[in-house]
Amino acid sequence: MPVKNRFAELLPDITAWRRDLHEHPEILFDTHRTSAIVAEKLRAFGCDEIVTGIGRTGVCGVIKGKSNKSSKVIGLRADMDALPIHEATGLDYASKTAGAMHACGHDGHTSMLLGAAKYLCETRQFDGIVIVIFQPAEEGGGGGKEMCDDGMMARFGIAEVYGMHNWPGVPLGQFAIRPGPFFAAADQFDITIEGKGGHAAKPHEAIDTTVVAAQIVVALQTIASRNADPVKQLVVSVTSFETDTKAHNVIPQRVHLRGTVRTLDSDIQDMAERRVQEIATLTAQTFGARARVDYRRGYPVMVNAEEQTAFAAEVARSVSGQCDDAPLVMGGEDFAFMAQERPGAYILVGNGDSAPIHHPEYNFNDDAIPAGCSWWVGIAEQRMPL
Repeated sequence: MPVKNRFAELLPDITAWRRDLHEHPEILFDTHRTSAIVAEKLRAFGCDEIVTGIGRTGVCGVIKGKSNKSSKVIGLRADMDALPIHEATGLDYASKTAGAMHACGHDGHTSMLLGAAKYLCETRQFDGIVIVIFQPAEEGGGGGKEMCDDGMMARFGIAEVYGMHNWPGVPLGQFAIRPGPFFAAADQFDITIEGKGGHAAKPHEAIDTTVVAAQIVVALQTIASRNADPVKQLVVSVTSFETDTKAHNVIPQRVHLRGTVRTLDSDIQDMAERRVQEIATLTAQTFGARARVDYRRGYPVMVNAEEQTAFAAEVARSVSGQCDDAPLVMGGEDFAFMAQERPGAYILVGNGDSAPIHHPEYNFNDDAIPAGCSWWVGIAEQRMPL
């Protein structure tokens, strides 16, 4: 099953949908316009049932095959939300919303799944039921968890779930996947250091929180270099360093650090959390200061099930003639919550030579649409053949 000819015919329409979504990005759960458009199109396509408000602003569409002897139900998931980034593409369909843009290609993901839904409603060449899942708040809001917490899997009887993400640097329309742990757990921390403010010319009368915080930042890097097994993956990044003064002659009373920890192993995750706490509090004590650590577990490790991954790769090969082994990714992905509830697989589709995701000059490549849509359809038709 190569790229389906129907998607060459539908490409202008799907591209128009995608570019409209690109012009009107919405953040986290505030995908009200996007969700309404998705629901409207699913109705027009002839979905058998449409449910809105799952996971706050999520949308699910039910598409029944020509038969249901298998009694199988498969979920196909796309994310809808954008990022708080000021777009710098210069496109004629660039974001019209200040400080928001589709810098991760969720406009493309949504449009490709809509295209697949239209085709599946037209043909229904499968034995079972497809649930198309349109999820808000992937970019840090945990929309996948919200949809699962709303009972989505049990409500529709979903047995397996599949997801896809465009990937800059992978050749256009080609695929890559890996079984087992794929995307990292993504934790966050905030560290507040309290010392004794004072005049910059009299450091002996103060407890310099800038010096304390600097020591903590450097020491945190030893978690990966000296505490973790070198063959295991760990990233500790301090991404924000703010003092409570901007004056050149004041030693600040307080400093706030913020950062993230990325892991692919629960033991490493536990160790990293413990060491962040220890390093911050004990380093501060050494200088006579105090540190308060707020460490929050975020998205879990996204794990691809072996059987579903092999099948997803087989479908990808039937579309593009290949499916490469994907590298581990230290970014987080909240499809992980769905993959915890049901076996599934998450695949990468090539966006070609483009700016990286989360970059102000990034843009989804519309020429990837036929391959992505064909993969979605292949998942349904080949997993539940007539």
